[in-house]
Amino acid sequence: MANEEEMQCGSMLFKQEELQEMSGVNVGGDYVEVMCGCTSHRYGDAVARLRVFPSGDLEITCECTPGCDEDKLTPAAFEKHSGRETARKWKNNVWVIIGGEKVPLSKTVLLKYYNEASKKCSRSNKSQGGKVNHRDEFVGCNDCGKERRFRLRSRDECRVHHNAMADPNWKCSDFPYDKITCEGEEERGSRKVYRGCTRSPTCKGCTSCVCFGCELCRFSDCTCQTCVDFTSNVKA
Repeated sequence: MANEEEMQCGSMLFKQEELQEMSGVNVGGDYVEVMCGCTSHRYGDAVARLRVFPSGDLEITCECTPGCDEDKLTPAAFEKHSGRETARKWKNNVWVIIGGEKVPLSKTVLLKYYNEASKKCSRSNKSQGGKVNHRDEFVGCNDCGKERRFRLRSRDECRVHHNAMADPNWKCSDFPYDKITCEGEEERGSRKVYRGCTRSPTCKGCTSCVCFGCELCRFSDCTCQTCVDFTSNVKA
């Protein structure tokens, strides 16, 4: 549990009573870190550390084994890494310890800033006269060369695609939501042309479905030049 000094620092992001029963609380300069985990019926508990940032970003460093070097994982990526059988439900599957009990993230205050960021993105998109204009994108596997579809409807999905694009060694098995292998068939070309544009189903790219940067698909904790430039322009 957190000590009194940590509680005082942590109150910048959360109230004292909101953190005092949580296990493994550690406060950094711009984040609050707590112990977390995800349970697989086959492999048991995978323990990790979750960092919550005021921007709404969530970052997990896995400690499932002494030799595990997986860090800066999204909750969805950690959920898959842990071997959880029912993926895409990380808000319920990733837990923290409160008062000695495992409590899903969805039932804690730790998603406060994540939810606020999501609502802010939604309001921003509504003010522009519509939903988030992100069409589906494809990333090629470094091992088999097959292209895999990425849906970009939420901040989590955008982050997964963003990380895949930044990884020159990305492969099918890295996909966090579904169990994809290189042996799986690639989508037919006739199917790939449908990418979710609200204006035209077979659109090849227009102002209605191609985003050049927004709070949904750019990340303040990412050091790539695209995100750095976007964050700098927003602050200017």
